[in-house]
Amino acid sequence: MEALDYHAEERRKAEFDLEEMKIVWAGSRQNYEISDRMARLVASDPVFRKDNRTMLSRKDLFKDTLRKAAHAWKRIIELRLSEEEAHMLRSYVDQPAFTDLHWGMFIPAIKGQGTEEQHEKWLPMAYKMQIIGCYAQTELGHGSNVQGLETTATFDPQTDEFVIHSPTLTSSKWWPGGLGKVSTHAVVYARLITGAQDHGVHGFIVQLRSLDDHSPLPGITVGDIGMKFGSGAYNSMDNGLLRFDHVRIPRNQMLMRVSQVTREGKFVQSDVPRQLVYGTMVYVRQTIVSDASCALARAVCIATRYSAVRRQFGSQNGGPETQVIDYKTQQSRLFPLLASAYAFRFVGEWLKWLYTDVTQRLQASDFSTLPEAHACTAGLKSMTTSVTADAIEECRKLCGGHGYLSNSGLPELFAVYIPTCTYEGDNVVLLLQVARFLMKTVSQLGSGKKPVGTTAYMGRAEHLMQCRCEVERAEDWLKPSVILEAFEARAFRMSIACAKNLSKFSNPEDGFSELSPDLLEAAIAHCQLIVVSKYIEKLQQDIPGKGVKRQLEILCNVYALHLLHKHLGDFVTTSCITPKQGALANEQLRLLYSQMHSITPTTTLARSSVAIMETSIKGSMRKHGRIL
Repeated sequence: MEALDYHAEERRKAEFDLEEMKIVWAGSRQNYEISDRMARLVASDPVFRKDNRTMLSRKDLFKDTLRKAAHAWKRIIELRLSEEEAHMLRSYVDQPAFTDLHWGMFIPAIKGQGTEEQHEKWLPMAYKMQIIGCYAQTELGHGSNVQGLETTATFDPQTDEFVIHSPTLTSSKWWPGGLGKVSTHAVVYARLITGAQDHGVHGFIVQLRSLDDHSPLPGITVGDIGMKFGSGAYNSMDNGLLRFDHVRIPRNQMLMRVSQVTREGKFVQSDVPRQLVYGTMVYVRQTIVSDASCALARAVCIATRYSAVRRQFGSQNGGPETQVIDYKTQQSRLFPLLASAYAFRFVGEWLKWLYTDVTQRLQASDFSTLPEAHACTAGLKSMTTSVTADAIEECRKLCGGHGYLSNSGLPELFAVYIPTCTYEGDNVVLLLQVARFLMKTVSQLGSGKKPVGTTAYMGRAEHLMQCRCEVERAEDWLKPSVILEAFEARAFRMSIACAKNLSKFSNPEDGFSELSPDLLEAAIAHCQLIVVSKYIEKLQQDIPGKGVKRQLEILCNVYALHLLHKHLGDFVTTSCITPKQGALANEQLRLLYSQMHSITPTTTLARSSVAIMETSIKGSMRKHGRIL
């Protein structure tokens, strides 16, 4: 049967520079070249094949994961890859593994919370993978509530040791990736106790398994917690359980950069501010937001390609049926997801800058922007991962029955992605943290303390409470200033309304609990404003390449107006816009869909949605190993 390239015509009609669009997605030409080189390296190596992954038993899947992780490490050494190249190669292997936690959590925890002496002892072994580590924080009884952890680390002044113990069933460490089968060491979070005093939760480096025969050390109970959701997917990761029975470790294995216990058993704070540990948290959440854009792009690429190939109904005189992508219902579901992928990509780029800025400020003992950075990263982690998880499922439905097949790539992509809505902070809990910060910011507006960073718009309180949208025609919604002011006014007025309602309660905590659904909505509005504003800021930059900036402007407008249409009730009930202006926004949104994908080759985007998506996700689809 002759092979047909059904996408060739779609790609041919793209009216923008494909190569330059790839660079925009990657962030720079250097990033793109590294990404492309590592993707080709993985794609050409048969060890990294994945077409049979969903059909493997759990045991065979784990063996396959070990084989790939070992082979990746071998290639990294043989090719003398840089840290950035090695990270990219591991990401393109595209199979959750113990190495994710070793490089992504264990090493950063030691770097961020350990002393120079601890760095010198532990990091060389970790970098050479002579020891393999995990991050043992979550327990069976406590996850988001870190201060409720029950594992104890009691100092014994007679032996100069800490005694690590699991006093209850619910104190069992539960979920740490890499713990079940592989890790030799862990950064364990436990309640520090000296004398009879509890000093709260601190980190400790604990060896779990023998470096000779890999057997658990005395007092250690460790194992795998079993199968997770889906076939393949996250079952390649050995998430584990861990219990301690009075396990002794030397005093110097407490991570002591911020606080220490002396030989005499005295708890002391070091000269290093506790706030420094937040730098690592900002880094991790920034990575999660960037990963959200990649996962979303992969799903949208599959759905876009399928929509261009699939034909249903509409045959005239025996001619071909209508492409599914030509139906308005398909466009209104698919195109906003495409726009969201780029929006999340650009806010992820901005978060990289924020991490650098926060790090520099912390080193200079400037903590003024830290609360805002904490709230910002918490909210964006929550919003982007929730949207992406829902979007992957929507892409599956956009592919009809074929999307339900494992070989579409979508079921496994969904199963492997959805844990992000829980790990590194439950998404609802994180949004409530954002809401608390917003309420505090509102309460300080009259005190002379100016809001900073992503809350700076609140400094224009009087204007945002009084302004009225001036849109009279549908095309007025294409003005960035009009969109931005509408989103600012909506976010601010929702926060003000929550603050007024909270003031009616004699007990603020009772009020916060009662109004938590409204507070969540206010937090979401704030986070959506951040993404929209950073997208608009991106478009103020010089973006080279024929037609590239124009396509990104259309995607930006689709993203913003789709959100406005979806949350129209918020905008209208807060009097930011009128119902008529909301209708005009929806009218303009429909016009933008037509520009993104028209049946005539002379329109702005000229059926180029396939090309747009493929330029952004070329490497990811290559590593995905699927055929749609």
